[in-house]
Amino acid sequence: MTCRSVSAIKKKLISMFLFVHRCTKIINSDSEDPKYIINVKQFAKFVVDLSDQVAPTDIEEGMRVGVDRNKYQIHIPLPPKIDPTVTMMQVEEKPDVTYSDVGGCKEQIEKLREVVETPLLHPERFVNLGIEPPKGVLLFGPPGTGKTLCARAVANRTDACFIRVIGSELVQKYVGEGARMVRELFEMARTKKACLIFFDEIDAIGGARFDDGAGGDNEVQRTMLELINQLDGFDPRGNIKVLMATNRPDTLDPALMRPGRLDRKIEFSLPDLEGRTHIFKIHARSMSVERDIRFELLARLCPNSTGAEIRSVCTEAGMFAIRARRKIATEKDFLEAVNKVIKSYFTGMSIKYLDQC
Repeated sequence: MTCRSVSAIKKKLISMFLFVHRCTKIINSDSEDPKYIINVKQFAKFVVDLSDQVAPTDIEEGMRVGVDRNKYQIHIPLPPKIDPTVTMMQVEEKPDVTYSDVGGCKEQIEKLREVVETPLLHPERFVNLGIEPPKGVLLFGPPGTGKTLCARAVANRTDACFIRVIGSELVQKYVGEGARMVRELFEMARTKKACLIFFDEIDAIGGARFDDGAGGDNEVQRTMLELINQLDGFDPRGNIKVLMATNRPDTLDPALMRPGRLDRKIEFSLPDLEGRTHIFKIHARSMSVERDIRFELLARLCPNSTGAEIRSVCTEAGMFAIRARRKIATEKDFLEAVNKVIKSYFTGMSIKYLDQC
């Protein structure tokens, strides 16, 4: 729902003097004249009718509604009340990352497409076979290996709403705040046509439970239990898919890791020589570089490097070209960048020797 539509609803509530209540139950929903029970906080419950402006199909149990204070009729259905902090977690624009922008993760991308993309784009395949697709996927591996990048690429491919949540954002000061944010997060996701929720650094709230008498840890555990409850509560064939990422999978709680919640675990390891070469070529596409750069040589000089480190090498190569007041980056710039960023490999090795390779 856009800010403009929310503003229009607020103006209508003020102009018509409507109270905001919650419809707790629908009586005789199949009849021509259903009745609706609304809960008025700290007062009572009332059985009310609909105004002529609202159709019976517009009202569902648990929905917030605008009620006339005099006639006690439902005049308008209202969207769920979502905390602005939760709303800001939604990435408004469609992610611009595609599978071609991800290097060194070919096997991982295939697994992600199988468990996330296919259920969203072709749910009938699972219906015909009578099986349920995985609810959640855990991405684990060292930092900088492409976990977040792959999640954004899947959201781009499926045209899904992308919600990124950092685990530490759900660690709140007051009791119950983190659990409430998790509930509202899934409420917002249910209103979308298709939604991909990505929990980054899930170990911040998903760690194994233990009792040390600290109230802060108890609050984190409540937040994790609410997340588990939400994972159990939505339809696996529905419009919500959950991805979680961590570089410490050994610290996660077994209750969160069990099948039925996180059904698939996909490991993102360090890229091999072919993967590192591909990553160099991906970043060089958007740069002004000279022809015939030996990207495989550069990849060999960066053993055990992550995609993030290779990107840093390409950025540093551009900085060397800028310092030399050149419009293109040369192979020597890349070699010097490798020497600066990947220091441990170049102990005692000179650039002059590299030029002769």
